[in-house]
Amino acid sequence: MDSSPAMPQFMPVTGFGFLDGFVERRDGQAIASSASPFGQGAATLREDVNQQIVRLVGQDGGHARAIMYSIGGEQTAVLMMHPRSDVSSHYLVPALLDAGYAVLAGKSRYFNNDEDCLHEAVLADIAEGVRLLRRAGYEKVVLLGNSGGGSLFSFYQAMAETPAPHRPTHTPGGTPYDLNAFDLPLSDGLLLLAAHVGEGKFLMNVIDPSVTDESDPMSCDPVLDMYNPANGFRRPPETSRYSAAFVDEYRTAQRARVARLDAIAHQQIAENRRFTAMAAQPWFAALPLEEQIAIERRAAVGRYMLINRTDADPASCDLSLHPSQRSVGSLLGPRPDAQNYQRGYFAHCMTPEGWLSTWSGLSSRASLVDTIATVTIPTYVLNYAGDNAIFPEDAEAIYKKSGAEDKVLRHLDGDHYGVGGSGKTKATEAVLTWLRERYPTR
Repeated sequence: MDSSPAMPQFMPVTGFGFLDGFVERRDGQAIASSASPFGQGAATLREDVNQQIVRLVGQDGGHARAIMYSIGGEQTAVLMMHPRSDVSSHYLVPALLDAGYAVLAGKSRYFNNDEDCLHEAVLADIAEGVRLLRRAGYEKVVLLGNSGGGSLFSFYQAMAETPAPHRPTHTPGGTPYDLNAFDLPLSDGLLLLAAHVGEGKFLMNVIDPSVTDESDPMSCDPVLDMYNPANGFRRPPETSRYSAAFVDEYRTAQRARVARLDAIAHQQIAENRRFTAMAAQPWFAALPLEEQIAIERRAAVGRYMLINRTDADPASCDLSLHPSQRSVGSLLGPRPDAQNYQRGYFAHCMTPEGWLSTWSGLSSRASLVDTIATVTIPTYVLNYAGDNAIFPEDAEAIYKKSGAEDKVLRHLDGDHYGVGGSGKTKATEAVLTWLRERYPTR
C-alpha cells in the first residue's frame, strides 16, 4: 500500500482576491473556504453601526468602492485598502469601531484583477479615500495596510510626502501617468500588519529560477530546481536542507529570471508603440488598405505574459533559512512543491504594464523597503512570527529603514492571517493600544 502523503488538490473560490481563488482540500474535504483571506469582520458588527457604500472616483476618473463604517462622534478614521483584494470585511473592523474609530475599508479599481494592476493608478483611489474622510470632518486619518496593502500605502504616503515635480511622470512601462498632477493628501499614521517587503520583492524570492522556457510550464533546469532531491529537497512536512552555495546560486538565478521577464515586457510594449507610431505618420493614409489594417492590428493587439511557477522559495521548505516560528509550507499552503505547478497563482497572467508596475522586483515602485524611508508619520510594524511569507528579519528591515521618528516593531504569534494561537486577538489589542496612544477616539 502506498503510504506517501495525499497530494493536495486546489479548487477555485469566487472572489478570493488576494490568493487568486484557491482553497485547499484533502480527501475531498474543504479545510478553508472564506471568500476573503482577511476574515469576515463585518459579520459581527453591533447594531448601531452606520454602514454606507461609497464610490471613490479618482482624479484620473478611475472608480473604486468602499464601505464607510461609523457609530458617530469619531475623530479619527482608519482607511484600509489592498491592490486587488476586498478588505471591507476585515477582521479588525468591529474592534476598531468599538474602540471609537471610524473605518473606511474597501477595494481598489483593480479588485480581483491582478493582470493589469498599476500601483501608480491605485494611488488615486487612496487619495480620494483620504479626501473623503477629510471632507467628512475627521481630525486624523490613519492608513492600515495588511499584507500587500502595506507596500501600497507606504508607496502612497511616500509620494504624498514627495513634493512636485519630483514624483514619477510615467509608469514603469513608460506610459505617461504624471503623479505630480495629482493631489495626494497626507495621512497621519501608517500601520503595517503582516506587510511584505513589496509584491515585486516578494515575488523575486518565490519565483522558480529553474524555468528554462517561459512558454513551457514543465521546462526545468535540475541544477536550479529546489524541488529536486539531489539539491536537498524532502517532501513536506519533512524539512528540506539546502546548501549555502545552492541558495546563493538560486537567488542570483531568480533575479536573472525577473530581468528576463522585464525584457519581455518592455519588448512587447515597444512593439505596440512602434506600430501605433506608424499609424500616426502622414504617409499611413497612402498605404494600401491591407497594410493599414495589418499595422492597426499590430498596434491594438494586447498580449499577456503567462508566468509559470511562482511558489518556489527555498525558505518554504528549509526552516533553517530565515528562522521563525513558521511550519513547512508557503503562503499558499503546506505543499509548495505541488502548488508551484498549479495555475492561477501569483502573477500567473499579466499584461506587460501590470507585470512591471506590480510584480517585478526590479521595476515596481511599490517596494516597501524602498519607500518606507521617505515616510515620516508615526509607523507601526506588526509581524506574525509564524508567517510563511514575511519573516521576522523582513519586518525588522522595514522598521530599521522607516523614516519615522515615532516607529514601533512588534512580533506576534500566528500565521500570515493571524491564525494560530491567539494571533488575531493579540494583533487587535496591539493595534488598538498603538492607536489610543496617538489618535483621538469618539
